[in-house]
Amino acid sequence: MNFGLIGKSVSHSFSKTYFQNKFLELNLKEYTYQNFDMLNLDNLKSIINENNIVGLNVTKPFKESIIPLLDEIDETAKIIGAVNCIKIIEKNNTKYLIGYNTDYYGFAQSIKPFLEPMHQKALILGTGGASKAIAYALKNIGVDYYFVTSGAKKTKNCFHYNELNTHVLNAFKLIVNCTPVGMFPNSEECVAIPFEFLTNEHLLFDLIYNPEETLFLKKGKEKGAITINGLNMLKLQADKAWQIWNT
Repeated sequence: MNFGLIGKSVSHSFSKTYFQNKFLELNLKEYTYQNFDMLNLDNLKSIINENNIVGLNVTKPFKESIIPLLDEIDETAKIIGAVNCIKIIEKNNTKYLIGYNTDYYGFAQSIKPFLEPMHQKALILGTGGASKAIAYALKNIGVDYYFVTSGAKKTKNCFHYNELNTHVLNAFKLIVNCTPVGMFPNSEECVAIPFEFLTNEHLLFDLIYNPEETLFLKKGKEKGAITINGLNMLKLQADKAWQIWNT
């Protein structure tokens, strides 16, 4: 049984090591997991066929652009508008691709224990595929959210980074970084929020897990904020993917 990850610059990915360890623990000697570093999705079908892939994880920047290439999409992934997990089955002697989203589950389960009454409004940094899953999870938990972007505003509930001030940060006590800014090997980079307005009532969540503490989290911690990295979320979404592939 062959599985894999598709995305750009995936050599430092969490998924391969995680699933290879899982295969060892479960004594699944015939199971493999490969990283497929891709510039675009043109070769997706040939990669699946040549490697006889039965399950894929999807990471940036393909979580949205992969949707038209799928034969079926799970209802939740359809609502979110992003896919990070694909189950591949045989149908009429051809590969049939079904898309799912497990990011929202991983995030919801990992953040719930940290939420306090003051965390009823969240800023989501970024507007890509990952941010859509986070927005869906927050809505389900009952947390209001606004996106923060450096580009054109796509929705009404959106700020530009230069609109973030003491009033905004006082109102939004939960901040979730869904951008790749600060990820290894560019660990010295940081999202441009006004950290001086953070307090010990703020909760900062970074989807990045490498480095373990990004500059975003470090600067938040200096202001007394509670900080969480993306490692537990990744484990939870990976286990959810494993469950999907095996049902």
